[in-house]
Amino acid sequence: MLVNDNKFNNFKVHTQYSICEGAIKIDELAEYCKLNKIRSIGLADNYNLCGALEFSEKLSKVGTQPIIGTQINIKASNILGKVTLYAKTENGYKNLTKLSSLSYLNSNQMEDPACELKDLIDNNCDLILLTGNYRDFFGKLFQANKLKDIINITKHLKKHFGDRFYYEIQRHNESEEKNFENHLLAYSKSLGIPLIASQE
Repeated sequence: MLVNDNKFNNFKVHTQYSICEGAIKIDELAEYCKLNKIRSIGLADNYNLCGALEFSEKLSKVGTQPIIGTQINIKASNILGKVTLYAKTENGYKNLTKLSSLSYLNSNQMEDPACELKDLIDNNCDLILLTGNYRDFFGKLFQANKLKDIINITKHLKKHFGDRFYYEIQRHNESEEKNFENHLLAYSKSLGIPLIASQE
């Protein structure tokens, strides 16, 4: 959902390039942003950057700042799940494309594309990392009761990403969200990880 508020930035838009999750056409999104004077908006398609160039060009033409990102799968602790990455700079965009490509090159045809945690660490320069919701990588760790792994992976990521790493809070009125959110709030306080609010 887009909100007509100059202080609001919807940075997690799934376009028609997000199979099974998004149906937003970039032309229609650009027209919406133009009519509603949206200052900036973010792309977060699943496992690809296929729409990034079109998104960037068409949003820029209507005066809206495009924020380029994608969601990729990470494998660690016998868990595979999504995290969201955004490029801060041109160099960050290069790392984003590299990780997106690696996720396909490293995976076989029987599984979703994914990167190892090491790939993410090795290519983190100028990228912003968000943890996703309870269905994503950190949420799956939580559901598997791998709480120590959440803490250890968080510390490892914070060491390399610094202030570019955020715990993500989402509220869709789903029962599983609240318990996960309470744990993230506690970890945020104890580990010094900033919070960011989003919606799919």
